[in-house]
Amino acid sequence: MALIFTNPPGEGGAVARATAPFTSQRSRSWLGLVPFLAFLVLFLIVPAISVFSQALRGANGEFGFASMGEAFSGQNLDAFWFSITFSAGAAAVGTILGTLLAYVAASITRPRWLRNAVTAFSGVAANMGGLPLAFAFLSLLGRQGLGTKLLNGVGIDLYAGDFGLGEVTGLVTVYSYFNIPLMVLVILPAIDGLKPAWREACSSLGGNSSTYWRRVGLPVLAPSILGGFILLFANSFSAYATAAQLTDNSKIVPLRIGFFLGGDVSVGEDAVGYALAAWMIVIMAVAMILYWALRRRAERWQS
Repeated sequence: MALIFTNPPGEGGAVARATAPFTSQRSRSWLGLVPFLAFLVLFLIVPAISVFSQALRGANGEFGFASMGEAFSGQNLDAFWFSITFSAGAAAVGTILGTLLAYVAASITRPRWLRNAVTAFSGVAANMGGLPLAFAFLSLLGRQGLGTKLLNGVGIDLYAGDFGLGEVTGLVTVYSYFNIPLMVLVILPAIDGLKPAWREACSSLGGNSSTYWRRVGLPVLAPSILGGFILLFANSFSAYATAAQLTDNSKIVPLRIGFFLGGDVSVGEDAVGYALAAWMIVIMAVAMILYWALRRRAERWQS
């Protein structure tokens, strides 16, 4: 004997009417992306296309790669190597110290306000840069700064060696102020995602703390740590206002771009500035693609 189940009269129509608004809302949900997509097109894609079109324009207006080649030679090449060197150093310092600070913050259970204070300060300091930060370090570690005089008072000459706020060591020191907090914000969710069950499983199998970090903790955190390093590198490489107050315009790529496009060069030389900007866009795009790929890999363990 077959049993036949039927809906009560009118129920099918009610279900259809109930699901129709959800379907309509889902079909209109993409409208929320319109402002973001408009911002992306107007302030990222269109300027990038304009930069590359100007970079591939020769002195006489013809198409060519001469400016792109000139942007990667001579003083321009030295500026790229200098920018890459101090950006990698600042990213390395920020990654190491930021990860350690984030681990300490994640380990704090009581008092709870202490962890909140660390994350709140990190959110503020990660976005502090430009003129205020440069003047703060000039007042502290400049040749006549308070910290420099205090060190001289105890027999330490900060400027006896190669240190200088406009050199690699000085820029790494200054940029660490916002790189370390930024790394805390990036890596803290990944550290929170380490499950206590993993440590318990390692202990039940005879492993100690060193085994846990070597076999479980660090492999799980590695994509987040590498992604944070790339993000800090891109953040340091593209910084302009802070570096402009600490060093001259011939050492760092963003400052050289400002020099070429500031109107103080002859006609045709501005193409070199656009070429520098084009190479910078390429480097930043590669860094962001690597960061995106590493973030996707790290999110597998955080889900």
